[in-house]
Order: sequence, then C-alpha cells, then structure tokens
Amino acid sequence: VQLVESGGGLVQTGGSLRLSCTASGLHYDDYSIGWFRQAPGQEREGVSGIGTDGLTWYADSVKGRFTITMNAAKNTAYLAMNNLKPDDTAVYYCAADEHLFTFRDSDYVGPPDYWGQGTQVTVSS
Repeated sequence: VQLVESGGGLVQTGGSLRLSCTASGLHYDDYSIGWFRQAPGQEREGVSGIGTDGLTWYADSVKGRFTITMNAAKNTAYLAMNNLKPDDTAVYYCAADEHLFTFRDSDYVGPPDYWGQGTQVTVSS
C-alpha cells in the first residue's frame, strides 16, 4: 500500500492550497481517508477525514475553511484549504484507515493503518 501526497507549499495568511492523496494497493471504497498534521514541538492531530459512505469529519480548528473530497475513479482524495492561518503551518500526512473515527480519536484507538510521506504547509504572516 502506498499513499502519495502532493500540493503543499508556502502561502501567505488568507491564501489557499489543495492537498492530494493518491492511493495504490487499496481502494477508497474500502477505507476512510484523511489527513493529520504535526507542527514543530506539537502533538500530531487529526485534521479531516472522509468515510466510505461520504461522511466527513473536521477538526474544530479547520471547520468552515477546509473541505475534503474524494474522486473514487482516480483513487484520489483532496483537501482544499482556504483562509489559511499561520497556525495551520505543519507537515500534513495523508492516512487511510478502516474507520472514519480514527481521524478524530487516534489518541484513544491508535494510529491509522497506512500513512503518506507527508507534505509541508507553511503559512506566512
């Protein structure tokens, strides 16, 4: 299984980026997909996830600014990030797991089954 991410970069406050995550070796019909992020010196946190039924979850800190979608035909998930803030600066990791709640509750249920390589998002003030 491989999750390949792209789309990170450097933007100014208020700018936008779109992350992509393309899977090989698994199909998004069978797994929930989402992103975690980790800023320097901070704990990893779940950002967003989308389930096999299309149900979505967002961390409170990104609600209304980030949108997760999936193109099953391309086996690719997308995270559109708008109105970015300096606090959004982190390495973003795509992940896949059987359960959508893992993106919300990984501290209790354990990490997701598969990880991408991570992509840096930097928001300048």
